[in-house]
Amino acid sequence: MKQSKYRIKDLPEDQRPREKLLKHGADKLSDVELLAILLRTGTRGKSAIEMADEILRSAGGTFKGLAGKDIDEIIKIPGIKNAKVITIAAALEITRRVSKQILKDKGII
Repeated sequence: MKQSKYRIKDLPEDQRPREKLLKHGADKLSDVELLAILLRTGTRGKSAIEMADEILRSAGGTFKGLAGKDIDEIIKIPGIKNAKVITIAAALEITRRVSKQILKDKGII
């Protein structure tokens, strides 16, 4: 496995996703940074940010594309095991439910 370009803990604090979220708010993070927070850790040779980027790229670069992917497709990405794919699936389901409730409250569905 190729060695990671960097480890998150080696980044300056203001560039680390968790610290950035605390200081500036979730809306200031990129999609990759938000997904990296859900992943929590990388693997040997890949930081959580690199893994998140790879996952999003495999889904066309968007959360919408990721929401349309089957869990079996995501778990084929090297370094993605059950715990990470379950976390992603749970976050996507929460998003679906919130979106559905908002549409329902507005009388759209």
